[in-house]
Amino acid sequence: MTTLRLALYGAALLGALALLLWGNHQQFEAEKGRTAVAQERLATVNARVERDTTTIATLRTTLADERQAQSTLQQLGQDLRRELDVRKQQIKELKRENAELREWAVAQLPAAARRLRQRPTITGAAAYRDWLSGRNALHPERD
Repeated sequence: MTTLRLALYGAALLGALALLLWGNHQQFEAEKGRTAVAQERLATVNARVERDTTTIATLRTTLADERQAQSTLQQLGQDLRRELDVRKQQIKELKRENAELREWAVAQLPAAARRLRQRPTITGAAAYRDWLSGRNALHPERD
C-alpha cells in the first residue's frame, strides 16, 4: 500500500470518527434540550399541583365550616320546633282552662283586621307596584 492510500484511509477514518463524535454531540444536545423542556413541564405541573393542593385544603376547611354551621342551624331549628310545640301545648291548656280566652280565640277578627289580610293575586313586579300605589295611604294626624 502506498502512503497516499494510507493517508486517505487515515483521513477517511478520522472523518468517520469526527462524524461519529459530531453525531453523538448532536444527540447529547438534543437530549439536553428535551431534558430542559421536561424540567420546565415538571416545574409547571408541580406548581399546578401545589396550587390545587392549596385550593383543596381551602375547600375542605370551607366545607367543614359550612357543615358545622349547617349542624348548628339544624340544632337551632329542632330547638325552635320543640319550643313551638311547648307553646302550642301551653295555648291549648290555657284555652281548656280559661273560658274567656276560648271565646276570644274562636271569635272572628274585626273587619279592619280582615281587610289587612286580603290581597289580590299579584303577577309580576308591575302588578305589585300598582297594588302598593293604589292602596289607601294613612293620613298624618292633624293639629
